[in-house]
Amino acid sequence: MTIRRVMPNIASMDPKASRAFYVDVLGFEVAMDMGWIVTFASPENPTAQISVIRTDDARTPHPDFTVEVTDVDATHTRALAHGHDVVYPLTDEPWGVRRFFLRDPNGKIVNIMRHQSGP
Repeated sequence: MTIRRVMPNIASMDPKASRAFYVDVLGFEVAMDMGWIVTFASPENPTAQISVIRTDDARTPHPDFTVEVTDVDATHTRALAHGHDVVYPLTDEPWGVRRFFLRDPNGKIVNIMRHQSGP
């Protein structure tokens, strides 16, 4: 398994409000905007990313950061074999990712994911 990228997820009541800061001040580009999540990427290094996630839905756990891997199923299997707490099940999302959320030993929620198409 290869780790492709790691990116922080910032909790926000209004993800779109971050656009001016990350684009106009820091020079990121908007890589994805689904309303409830906005991902900003470096134009020079597109794997350098920050996501801002709306947190007004208390029913859904919100990940503190994302780790994109080449084999999400194998990572899921290892997490279960080691007895780690999966707080969001392995799911094929309608926007094209396969993912699950895992609680790390520090209590942080990690979004482990893989794009279903692409490299």
